[in-house]
Amino acid sequence: MEGQLDTHKRLASLLNKVAVHEGVHRTLVEGVEVARISKPSPRAPMVYQPNIIVLGQGRKRAYLGDEVYSYDAFNYLTLSVPIPADCETEASPEEPLLLVAINVQPTMLGEMLLEMDESLPPVGPTPRGISTTPMSEELGGAVIRLLECLKTPLDSRILGRQTVREIVYRVLCGEQGNSLRALASRDDHFARIARVLKHIHAEYAKPLGAEEMAKKAGMSIAAFHHHFKLVTANSPLQYLKRIRLDHARRLMVHDGYNAGIAARAVGYESSSQFSREFKRLFGMTPVEEAEQTRARLVAD
Repeated sequence: MEGQLDTHKRLASLLNKVAVHEGVHRTLVEGVEVARISKPSPRAPMVYQPNIIVLGQGRKRAYLGDEVYSYDAFNYLTLSVPIPADCETEASPEEPLLLVAINVQPTMLGEMLLEMDESLPPVGPTPRGISTTPMSEELGGAVIRLLECLKTPLDSRILGRQTVREIVYRVLCGEQGNSLRALASRDDHFARIARVLKHIHAEYAKPLGAEEMAKKAGMSIAAFHHHFKLVTANSPLQYLKRIRLDHARRLMVHDGYNAGIAARAVGYESSSQFSREFKRLFGMTPVEEAEQTRARLVAD
């Protein structure tokens, strides 16, 4: 227990030095970001990207329907595919939320699993694409070494990539490593759903029906619906809608699109339908959401 507390203190101390600026920032190690958040945020919709997220301080919660995934300095979050969820953050200026996020790359997973051969147990039933797991001393040590690398450009270039590889290895071997192992398995149901999710994120603005998605997954419609919901906790069409609305919000906030243009850009033919579904998800009209987000970004 004492060793674990030392690990958590070290993680918080290093992240406090590395994540010096408010917000989320890239580092010199490809696929690694750090964040400092000094304000709490209420539960709100977002789309999580495939990452291993380790907190040194603060707490976040992800909500998928009735499921709650809490992660903090003692529990890390693993996302093997993009997951629409609601997110809530506990933070303050005195104790800001500090985190490091490591992008999950299927190519690296596949290479590692080939090297590990049959050292890992079979994946089993189709896992959820999101999980929280207690932090182990081994994983904590690897994250500490990564944060040490981030303090200098040379260490980041020379040691960063291999340290990321160790972190991914530790997560693969952990009690919730099933979804990462499934992602790298070509014929597994999980990998087929992941392939469809990649297609959705690339082609979200085009008409996409459940039948076409099932065909791309190489499954019957019934099997596709079943496994899609196991992985994402959403039906295929619910998932597509969430992705479209999330992209539309980004276009309005960051690129200055008005609601009508944003709606068409993400595949909506009816502006009124877009406005209704947007308000149902985000709790306000597209214009209100864009103005509020822009004001928050200016204030921050």
